[in-house]
Parts: sequence; structure tokens; C-alpha cells
Amino acid sequence: MAKAQEDYKKIHKDILIVDGHNDVIISSILDGHDISNRLSTGHTDIPRLIEGGVDVQVFAVWSDDKKWKTGAFKHANDQIDALEKVIKENKDKIAIAKSVDDIYKLQRKGKIAAVIGIEGGNMIEESIPNLVKLHKRGAKYLTLTWNYNLSWATAASIEDKKPVDEQKGLSAKGKEIIRKMNELGMMVDLSHGSKKMFYDVLEVSSKPILVSHSNAATLTPHTRNLDDAQLAALKKNKGVVGVNFYSGFLDTAFESRIHQLYDNHFDIPTEKMSASRKYHKLPKELKFEADAKLETLLDHIDYLVNKVGIDYVAIGSDYDGIESTPQYLEDVSKLPLLTKALLDRGYKKEDTAKIMGLNFLRIMKENEE
Repeated sequence: MAKAQEDYKKIHKDILIVDGHNDVIISSILDGHDISNRLSTGHTDIPRLIEGGVDVQVFAVWSDDKKWKTGAFKHANDQIDALEKVIKENKDKIAIAKSVDDIYKLQRKGKIAAVIGIEGGNMIEESIPNLVKLHKRGAKYLTLTWNYNLSWATAASIEDKKPVDEQKGLSAKGKEIIRKMNELGMMVDLSHGSKKMFYDVLEVSSKPILVSHSNAATLTPHTRNLDDAQLAALKKNKGVVGVNFYSGFLDTAFESRIHQLYDNHFDIPTEKMSASRKYHKLPKELKFEADAKLETLLDHIDYLVNKVGIDYVAIGSDYDGIESTPQYLEDVSKLPLLTKALLDRGYKKEDTAKIMGLNFLRIMKENEE
């Protein structure tokens, strides 16, 4: 084995690896897949987390607002129950962490720290007592919205079609929820949030905010990504942005590449079908060709570091919540290759350690204090 390869593997093992967003509960565990064993489907299971050197995995608890107009709080608890069942069956390998101190204790024991993130404020059902209950169960952040507006918070996919001064943002109830989250030590996550709400939260929050799985809008204009003004505000707040691995949030040419590859392969140029459906029908080698290049992910990291600083960029892969990952980062077991890529780009070991984990832990700790 070449020395450079030995070096990056050793460095990856030495540093603390945190992935700030993974949807394996909803995409795999609730479907009956046993992530105790290596699976041939999806991006995540315990053997692959171990192989990828993941020390801390944030497990997203998610619901589709349209499907869960009622019963969303129960659905959130059902997902936490399902995660706890997996952990109970693998207690020698993984445990719930409810604080940064818990994370370091588990690291010393050689166990994966499972952190809970609630993706979608609909799951508290407008109830602060429900928020408190989820926090007691281990929820360390709440992504305020998913892709739909709530009565108290608004989503980028709905609102960002309008100028910011015409958008709805955070209601009085929403501000009350943010203040309670600050009190609890629970991070406010603004991925999926509208621009107006983003700025409203920054005015209210006394703690640094998290944007768990979003990229740079200047490189890839998409409502899920942050523009330069938002990045400047994030820097001032000392918040953290976790880079998302989804090819469509990394590369503006992703969908057109799918259409071209599909049409060339199947020779049906007139077929009307979404890029997503076409992607699923492509053979494996053509999916790889469609996927964003690993270098494109690094370009987003470079851009974010340049705009907000090395202390404010993290990883929020969105594994198991996305259909296409960057080339060579096909699942959680491949994360050592991201460490290698960062080192190859010229990031020092200590800066790579910040991006790959320490920045997320820093903001988590500052919210707890």
C-alpha cells in the first residue's frame, strides 16, 4: 500500500467523523430492513458506518407534511422507537448520545454515537410540550420546515419563488419555539427554510444556528442552497453549514445529463418522464456517469470555507434521503475518500478534522451551554 494511502486512512481514523444528516430511519429501518447487517440496498447500515469510520451519525426523523397532517408527533416517536430497537440489538456497537459529553464517552468506548435530528416542525404539531418531549428522547436539532409552509414557519420551496420582502417568515408562535429551543440547548436547523424565515430566526436566536444539509447557491442556484447574503449572515452568527451530497444540489447540469444519457441509451428522445424516474431506470454505469463529480462537492466546500471560514463548514450528507451521490461516495463506507480528497485539495489535517466533525460538535456544544 502506498504511503499516501496509509496516511489518509490513518488520519481518517484519528479524527472524529460526524455526518450531520442521514435518512436511513424512514428509507430503510421503517421498511423492515435490518441495518445490523450489511445491506445491498441504500446507503447506510451499521457495518458500513463502521467501515466508513463514522463516529457520530445524526439520524433524521422525517415525515411528509401532506401524508402526516395529523399524527405526525406519534410518527416521530415511532421512528425514534425503531431506532432505539436497532440500537438495543447492537448495544456493543452504537448508542444514543444526548450531549457532546456523551459523544466523547462513546468514542472512548469505540461505539458509534447516534444523534437524533427532527426534520420538519410539523412533527411537534404546534406544541412546545411536544418539542420538549422529543428533546428528552434525544433530539438535538429541529429542521423547522420541510418542503411545505407551517402556520409558524415557512419553507424555501414555497416562499423563495417570491422576493424576500413579500415572503412570510416566522410567526409569533415560531419565535416562541425558537426561544424554547435555545433554552433547551436544541439546535435550530434552517435547511429547507425560506429566506425570510432564515433572517427572522437569526434575529430571535441567542445561539448559533445550523444549516444541516445545504450547499452554495452561487455555484448551484437552488432553493435548498444558501446565497452569499445568507452565508454572510451565517458567518456573523457563527453558525454552521453542512454540505449536502445530492448531485442535484451540487451540479446544475445533473438533470440535463440524466435526460441525455437516458435518451441516448433507450433511444426514446420524445418520452416524457421526470429526471428522477429516468435516473432510476438507467443502468449502474450510466447512473455513475450522471452523478456529480467528487471534485464538484469539493468546489462547494471550498466556496463555503472561503465565504464563512474554516470553522463554520461541516458534512450533512443526506445519505438515504437522496438518489444520487457524488462519484466514489456511494455510501457511508466511502467517507474516508472524502478525507483523502480534502487532504489532496490542500486542507491541513486540523482543518480537515474541523470539516469532517469538529465544527458540528462545536455548534452542538455552544447550543448546550
